[in-house]
Order: sequence, then structure tokens, then C-alpha cells
Amino acid sequence: MQPEALSEIAALAAGELLGGEEVNEHGLPPGFRFHPTDEELITFYLASKVFHGSFCGVQIAEIDLNRCEPWDLPDVAKMGEKEWYFFSLRDRKYPTGLRTNRATGAGYWKATGKDSPDSNSMLLGMKKTLVFYKGRAPKGEKTKWVMHEYRLEGHFSYRHHSTSKVVCYSLNLFAPPSRSPFLHFPELSFFTVAKTNPWPGLAPSPCHTTRVP
Repeated sequence: MQPEALSEIAALAAGELLGGEEVNEHGLPPGFRFHPTDEELITFYLASKVFHGSFCGVQIAEIDLNRCEPWDLPDVAKMGEKEWYFFSLRDRKYPTGLRTNRATGAGYWKATGKDSPDSNSMLLGMKKTLVFYKGRAPKGEKTKWVMHEYRLEGHFSYRHHSTSKVVCYSLNLFAPPSRSPFLHFPELSFFTVAKTNPWPGLAPSPCHTTRVP
């Protein structure tokens, strides 16, 4: 093909892209992948949602985690192929307590290990690993669904009284390799930030699908 023809094709493609015509179902350019770091999720997306009620450029689904099974969540997510992100509100297990209710209709999310800070310098948030179990505790059946839960702490939590109620989740599904501890797999992400509803517009959407994983 002649260089002139190639230039014309490239210019056409650029024009369509810049004009917003060549976008995927989420309104994003071809090849776009949303894969933020822990720090970016905390400082840009989660903090922006808590303090300002919105953020730029990317849509993250808002859900009621207690009404959604993990295998339904990929269909609810607004983007993602192997990893999915969500905002939710934390449900207290008891009205006056600090424990979080993570039960769903089919099972429950169980916290494993200890909380770890998401930054090596100034404390901004904490991360908790959650594994999904089918059934009811203490006899639930462990599954391959894992999430990391992130919540605002330290510098951010002092700036806003409602940080402990807003939660952001990133979900992944990994098949555990034989003879390997479950927590040594590639990271999955489930993000949480919780305390009061700082954005009145949040209307968690329930999951209605019945697909079995």
C-alpha cells in the first residue's frame, strides 16, 4: 500500500476516534484497559467519590453487595474483562457496632489475614482480603472468588466524617494452583470505604441473575 494511502487511513481513524465515533460499549477508545494501582484507587477514585460524589473519565458501577453473588457481579460491572470494580455502602452487622455484614443470599465474604496499609508513606487507606464461601459459617464451602477491600484511613479519614461508609470493590476470579496457599495467587481486588452516604445519588442496584458459577 502506498504511503499516501496509509496516511489517509491513519488520519481517518484518528478523526473517528477523536470524534467519539470509534468507542466501545462504555464510551471508551479501543484498547482502553482500566487497571489502576491501589494508591490510584484510593487517592483518585475512592476519595473523589467520597469527597465530591464523582470522578472523571471512568464509570464504576454502584451496587448493594449483600444482594449480589460474586458470579453475578461481572454482568453488573460497567467495565472489566478479568477484574471488575464497584462502589457500595458498608452494611453494619449491628447498628451500634463496627463489624461489617458481608453475607449474601448464597454465602458470605470472609476476611483473611491482617489489614495492610496501601501506601508506604503517609497513611491514606487500608486493604483487606476477602474470600467468598458458599453456605453459612462456620461450615461454608470455600470458592475461587477473592476481593481486596479498601477503606479510607489516616489523612483521608480525618478530612471527612463519612469515609467509613463508602466502599469500592475490585473483584477477580482465579483458579488456585495445586499445593499453593490461596493468598499467594495473583491479586484480586475488592475495594471498600465506609461510613455515611456522602453522595445522596447513590442507588445500589440489586442483582437478579441466577447464573451458577
